[in-house]
Amino acid sequence: VTTTINVDTGITLILPPLNEEDSPFINKRNQMDILVNSKGEILTEGSLVDLSEIKYNLEVFILNYGQNPELSDSPGKAIVSILTQSETPYRIYIDMLDEVIGTYNEIRNNESLKTFGLTNSALNEDQKKIINHRIPKRISIAKPD
Repeated sequence: VTTTINVDTGITLILPPLNEEDSPFINKRNQMDILVNSKGEILTEGSLVDLSEIKYNLEVFILNYGQNPELSDSPGKAIVSILTQSETPYRIYIDMLDEVIGTYNEIRNNESLKTFGLTNSALNEDQKKIINHRIPKRISIAKPD
């Protein structure tokens, strides 16, 4: 008797390569903190928000280009930090992560259309590298407290 066993791999993320220009010091304006607490409530920068507001908040933060001194200097410096508590509902955490990754994908797609006139999925590998360099996904997922 034989069988196959499916192994859950969990959530996989590819970390961006370490940049020589990066230093351990991160300017606070370049980091957006998102906390999903044990009640499933979402807080950004200490304010309670709805999941539907996250996309807009992220776009404004990532695409600030230094205009607002309280938001990121550029997409390349923007870091989204997702914090949870040990009792955070898993479904809310996954929804939050999907929203963050989906927002980055949409920003990259818009940059692809603006730069090459093609959607991100239609780009060749060299073109994708250009877009990924301009709009890197810098997501930090902290260990629950």
